[in-house]
Amino acid sequence: MPVEATPKEAMFIEQYCPIDNEQISFTRQQGSDFAKQVADDFNPLHNIEAKRYCVPGDLLFSVIIAKAGLHQEMSFNFSGMVNDGIALTFPNNINKCFDIKDANDKTYLSVSASGEKTHCPALINALTKAYVDFSGHTFPDILVKLMTEHNVMINPARPMVMYQCMKINLQRLDITTLSLQLAQTSLSIEGKRGDAWLEFDLISDGKVVGHGKKHMLLSGLREYCQDSVDAMIAQYKESKTKYNSVTNNQ
Repeated sequence: MPVEATPKEAMFIEQYCPIDNEQISFTRQQGSDFAKQVADDFNPLHNIEAKRYCVPGDLLFSVIIAKAGLHQEMSFNFSGMVNDGIALTFPNNINKCFDIKDANDKTYLSVSASGEKTHCPALINALTKAYVDFSGHTFPDILVKLMTEHNVMINPARPMVMYQCMKINLQRLDITTLSLQLAQTSLSIEGKRGDAWLEFDLISDGKVVGHGKKHMLLSGLREYCQDSVDAMIAQYKESKTKYNSVTNNQ
């Protein structure tokens, strides 16, 4: 049986945004802090000053399972970039499926859920931290290797890597610890578009208790150039170093 919450336990995600309201919006600061402090993700789309700023998809995922609970089987399909200040309606309960929409009825994310459900903060917090940490290191750790193997790369001047969907399947919910391990990766290419799939195992106390996979869209692909890739990685690492330096000196 699932482990349920005790009154004193709190959801980790509440450090970054309130989850009590039915409608939730995010500031650029909240999205940027979550990306950098939780996911260790320095995608320029999540920078406060970015012209094409985007709220991290992993932040939306984290809010959903914190509010509506964690089901054994869940899928998250993204259909639009969320800007700062957009109020979205998040569910307190998911009955098979739910669309995350704004006041104009525009859908940004569709969620489906089935199987048993738990609101256990220990498990939800563990899954949030494990998955977001994994997801935040997609670039350069995983994607660069995939691009090298297929002799393609994203546009250095406009590095577009979009979160398309994520699915998880947990065999059991009577656990309170969880870690994530990459299982396999693949990249299919059609013209200047690439579809990357990252599959992973969910592990508790040394045993595999579930699986998942993340789908990402790579656009503007061109022939691989090591110098350009090295420059992208260097810029990414420089952004991380600058941020950590400023944070440590505050």
